[in-house]
Amino acid sequence: MEIDLEAERKEILNRYKSLIQACKRTLEKGDKEMIRKAFEVAVESHKEMRRKSGEPYIYHPIAVAHICAEEIGLGATAIVCALLHDTVEDTDLTLDDIKGLFGPKVAAIIDGLTKISGVIDQSSSIQAENFRKVLLTMAEDIRVILIKLADRLHNMRTLEHMKRDKQMKIASETLYLYAPLAHRLGLNTIKSELEDLSLKYTDEAGFEEIVSKLEETEPERKKFIQKFIDPLKEILQEQGFKFKIFGRPKSVFSIYNKIKNKGVRFEEIYDLFAIRIVIDTPVEQEKSDCWKVYSIITDFYHPSPDRLRDWISTPKSNGYESLHTTVMGPEGKWVEVQIRTVRMDELAEKGYAAHWKYKESAAEKENNLEGWLKKIREMLENPDANALEFLDDFKLNLFSDEIFVFTPKGDMKTLPSGATALDFAFDIHTKIGEHCIGAKVNHKLVPLSYEIKSGDQIEILTSGKQTPKEDWISYVITARAKSKIKNALKEQRKKVADSGRELLEKKFYKCKLDFTLQNVNDFYKYLRLPNSQELFYRAALGNVDTKEIKEFQKHKEHPEKATPRKTESKKIEQLVSSARGSSDMLVIGDDLQKLDYKLSSCCNPIPGDDVFGFISVGEGIKIHRVNCPNAVKLLSNYAYRVVKAKWMNEHLISFLAGIKIIGTDELGIVNNITKVISNENNINMRSITFDTDDGIFEGTIMVYVHDTKHLNHLMDKLKKVKGVNNVIRVDEK
Repeated sequence: MEIDLEAERKEILNRYKSLIQACKRTLEKGDKEMIRKAFEVAVESHKEMRRKSGEPYIYHPIAVAHICAEEIGLGATAIVCALLHDTVEDTDLTLDDIKGLFGPKVAAIIDGLTKISGVIDQSSSIQAENFRKVLLTMAEDIRVILIKLADRLHNMRTLEHMKRDKQMKIASETLYLYAPLAHRLGLNTIKSELEDLSLKYTDEAGFEEIVSKLEETEPERKKFIQKFIDPLKEILQEQGFKFKIFGRPKSVFSIYNKIKNKGVRFEEIYDLFAIRIVIDTPVEQEKSDCWKVYSIITDFYHPSPDRLRDWISTPKSNGYESLHTTVMGPEGKWVEVQIRTVRMDELAEKGYAAHWKYKESAAEKENNLEGWLKKIREMLENPDANALEFLDDFKLNLFSDEIFVFTPKGDMKTLPSGATALDFAFDIHTKIGEHCIGAKVNHKLVPLSYEIKSGDQIEILTSGKQTPKEDWISYVITARAKSKIKNALKEQRKKVADSGRELLEKKFYKCKLDFTLQNVNDFYKYLRLPNSQELFYRAALGNVDTKEIKEFQKHKEHPEKATPRKTESKKIEQLVSSARGSSDMLVIGDDLQKLDYKLSSCCNPIPGDDVFGFISVGEGIKIHRVNCPNAVKLLSNYAYRVVKAKWMNEHLISFLAGIKIIGTDELGIVNNITKVISNENNINMRSITFDTDDGIFEGTIMVYVHDTKHLNHLMDKLKKVKGVNNVIRVDEK
């Protein structure tokens, strides 16, 4: 196909004009010229490049800059950086060139956005290392991560042009890291879109099913929303409020999670949408006016007392402010109502980027953000931390609900839901955490592992003799506490290692081997240990014997006779290349491929499921479903170990699958269910368990099926049994 370069040039200019329009309200004197300069540099740098879709590459940086301006509300510096974010990585332009053209601030942000090049040890993860680099720069300038989120959002919007394995990797990484980050920064709209787009690629069938059901039920929903809001509109107008009231559908991802986690059907989810009331009122009247609106609503509709959420008095740590209640609406349906002001609404949609617009509350919010960035800086201070370990710790603090607790003096502290007394101790001060021996919660003595609740008043008990223990890591959930405990344990380990050094020196002397730096380094590499400290630590515990030193001597003197020890990364490399073979695809059930693979027990895949192979040294290749609970993490962090896989068309083999059945306990129902399974479908059962409670039964049946089509057919038949309310697939064997 012939490319019309003139038409493309016009389109590039149109997109640039649209960008300038989008950032008009934030531009100051000289900003437009700087953006124009960045645009021209980007166009020139990327002129020969095209995206997978065949479009000019420059469309991407313009789109990222547009998201920064319009959807996040960032200023000129961020827009310049967005236009240039790929130049250092993908073109001949260097960081020094950027610095010379646009100054050190722009260069520092671009550096944070540029991926790490070169080879990273395969035991680590290049994704994790890159993310850590982004966070390092983010701790100095929050715009780095906001541009990164805009970049990721545009990549997700155009993901259909990528290969399937790339789609899976990028979607999983987005779900694992970027959506929680957007949530933590208060970018709710972007968070929801990233989640929905990720779901589209990680479980296409589940996504499409919810989308089509939402479309089917839309007219009915609109009718109900109108019926609900009409009387409220009338009275709010009478009371003189300036307001907007509308129904907001819940995201596809949040509906999907409810179906999956609660085992309910789409039809059983009552909160498919929320009613939002946004009032225009001065800052000083915000709180009282929101409660007035709440009072008007509850005059019309009965509220659920345990469903009131007041995030106006105590905003979430990402700056979110709103008043939520759930009320009984027309037709006996529960409806969630969100009450907020124009200011709160903008903060909820654009997060921290919108805070600068509202100077009255900016100081408080910036402190909040600063507190979070401080925690990240503390985590990054540990130079020895493995990038993947760091990532897991960081992830812990992103997406959890929050609880509010109090010190003995009445100061309020915000912690993630599930935090323990030990987390609280480390949150107050590292030293208090390290010497903590217990706590008093509401004046009652509790252990370190006690899970604290919102509203608790906590007093920490300490002892100078107490030091952190290995099992403390399992007592805490906050990244700060985990990182501080690990650092303290490392210090303790270092002291033990110092004594081990002397012991090892004596053993070297016995074997007539010089205790030189070179020999020590060669010896720990020979034993496949990560560093000399680990060697000294093992020596202190008595786990390095003279026999190993003598074998090492022989190896040094006659390396040609020595059998080489394969490193883990080499083993993985070999496994990856043999698994991928010539076709780049692992065929499950193909006897021609003599590969050691197992079906993973965490998700129990069967033919027909969308699957991938994951390579581990100890257990060979494990086959996982792409919507497996662990898949997101594996695909996000260890993409290099993932192999594309497909099933052979084999109908003679049976695979084990689990079904959960919920319904009303009627006479003979178990017999009717087993009849359907055994007689009508000629399916063998491995196990069956049924529990009843107050007239409701729940049963789990393990059956042997050929593929997903076979399983779905059975589930459809079971749904028709009288008394059965729901039938869902379960993963556990």
